[in-house]
Amino acid sequence: MNKEFIFKTVVRIVCEVIPELEGHAFQPDDRLADLGANSIDRAEIVTMTLEALSLSIPRVALSEARNIGDLTRIIYEKSQAI
Repeated sequence: MNKEFIFKTVVRIVCEVIPELEGHAFQPDDRLADLGANSIDRAEIVTMTLEALSLSIPRVALSEARNIGDLTRIIYEKSQAI
């Protein structure tokens, strides 16, 4: 699994959780909070993304992510260490 696949998975999940973002031109520096995701939405996005990728990564390991690009990078790095 590469970073592009993870990024596309995150974007797909974001659009499932926040349907009004369908058609948004997502960029790695997009912040979920700026896109309208509240804390519950963000937790759901992370959980659903990890489930979609069949990964078990502690949520605390993802807490330093500041945008979609960071989230993608951290998930990729953690998936390589498993």
